[in-house]
Amino acid sequence: MCGFIGILGPRQRDVISEILDGLVSIQHRGQDAAGACTYNGRFHMKRGMGLVREVFREESLPRLGGHIGIGHVRYPTVGGGSVDDTQPFLVKSPFGIAMAHNGNLSNFFELKKELSERDHFLVDSNCDVEAILQVFAHALSQTGVAKPNEDAVFKAVNAVFERCRGAYSVVGMISGFGLFAFRDPKGIKPIIVGERVEADGKKSFCVASESVLLDLLDYHHTTSLQAGEAIVIRNDGTVTRRQVRHDAHHPCLFEWVYFARPDSFLDKVSVYKSRLRMGEHLAEKWQKTGIAVDVVMPVPESARDAALAMAQRLGVKYREGFVKNRYIGRTFIMPGNKVRRKSIRHKLNAIQLEFKDKDVLIVDDSIVRGNTSKEIVQMAREAGARKVYFASCSPQLLHPCVYGIDMSTKNEFIARDRTDVEIAKEIGADGVVYQDLADLETSVREGNSELKQFCNACFTGKYPTGDVTSEVLEGIERERALVHKDA
Repeated sequence: MCGFIGILGPRQRDVISEILDGLVSIQHRGQDAAGACTYNGRFHMKRGMGLVREVFREESLPRLGGHIGIGHVRYPTVGGGSVDDTQPFLVKSPFGIAMAHNGNLSNFFELKKELSERDHFLVDSNCDVEAILQVFAHALSQTGVAKPNEDAVFKAVNAVFERCRGAYSVVGMISGFGLFAFRDPKGIKPIIVGERVEADGKKSFCVASESVLLDLLDYHHTTSLQAGEAIVIRNDGTVTRRQVRHDAHHPCLFEWVYFARPDSFLDKVSVYKSRLRMGEHLAEKWQKTGIAVDVVMPVPESARDAALAMAQRLGVKYREGFVKNRYIGRTFIMPGNKVRRKSIRHKLNAIQLEFKDKDVLIVDDSIVRGNTSKEIVQMAREAGARKVYFASCSPQLLHPCVYGIDMSTKNEFIARDRTDVEIAKEIGADGVVYQDLADLETSVREGNSELKQFCNACFTGKYPTGDVTSEVLEGIERERALVHKDA
C-alpha cells in the first residue's frame, strides 16, 4: 500500500504546501520514502528516502512552484527500496506526463520485458508505476493528437487496463493540460475525488487515496471513482468522467481492517463504523467460547474501535493496557522480519496495573506472521496477566497478496497449516479467536449495500483479476526474498 495526492488549483496559487500537508495526513500509508512533482511551465521534482518532514525542508519549497502537482508516500512492495524507486515518475514525451499510484502489478516483470522488447521503452526502476506510465504514454502518443484531449486520455487509460494486470489507483498530470486519475478495472485500490470553491468563485480539485486527506484540506463534494472509471480535470476546471471498463467491483477488505485511518470513508463506508461492527461480530463469536474475561484491551491503533465495541457487547471493562511510542512506524509495513521484531518492543509498553491478576482479551486487527502477537502476549504475561487470550478482527491470513501488501511469502503466515489451538500455542496465548470472513464482509457491506463482493484473496486464495497462477506467486516470492534477504 502507498498513499498519493493530486491537486489542481487556481493558476495564481502554488499547491506544494497543500500537497505536503495532505501527504503528512496519510503518512501511515507509507513511511519508506516520499516525493512530489509540480508544474508551472516546467516540471519540478523532489524525491527522497524517509518521512515527508525529512524529505521536504522549508528551503526547498520555493522551487516546487505550480498550480498543479502530485505527491506520494511509499510503502515498498515490488521496488527494492532505493530512491530510484520513489514516486512520482516523469516522462517528457508525449507532452510531459507525471504519475504516482497505489497498488501493485501482478505482471510487472513480464510487462517490463515486453515494454523493452516490443515497444522499445526502458523501465529503469523496480517500481511498477513506471511501467504503467510507459504504457499510458505510449498509448497517448499512438492517438496522434497534436494536443491532449479527454478522448485521447481515456484511450490511454484503456490501454493501461488492457496491458497492466493487478490492482492500482493512479493520479497523474499532463503539462499544460491538467490532472487525470483512474482506478483499476476491479476497483481493488481506493481513490477519492473532491472539490473546493475558492474565494474568487473558482474551483480547486483534489484526488487522494483516502477521504481524510480531503477533509483536512477542506475539499467537499467528495466521491469515489468506480472500478474501471477515469476522470480528467482540465486546467480551466472542466471535469469529465468516463466508465472506461465495466468489471465487477472488488474493493480490498484489508483497507477497512488495517490500512485506512478511522476518520476516512472508502467507497462511502466509514472505516470507523466498519471497525465498530467488526468488534460486535467478534464479540458474538467470543461469547460462543463460553470463556469469561475481566478486561478487553486493544493493540493500538487500528484495533481500538473494534476492541471498544467488543467490550461493550460483552459487558466487560475496556482498558488501554498498551502505550504506543508514536515515533515508531507501523511494524506491519516495515520491510523485513528482523526490523519488525526489533521495533515491536520499542513500539509498545504495557501498563502493569491494567494486567496484574486479570484474565485479559487482547484485540488486534490481524495476525500475520505472529511476531507482534507473540511479543504482545509475552508483555501481557510479564505485566502480571493471569490468562491472555487473543482476538483477530480479520480471518486467518493464508495466501500471499499480489496487489500491494507486503505479505507475499506464504511461509510467513502463522495460520498456514496450523489450527487455532496451535496458533495460540505458537504465540503463547491461552486461546485465539478469529473473525469469520462472512462477518467481516458484513461489517463493511452494512455501510454500503452496493458493495456486493470484495478482494479477499489473502483469506481465500481467490484472486479477482483471474491471472494469478502458481508461477506468478513463486516469482513474487523470489522477488520479496531478494529484497529482504539482508533485512
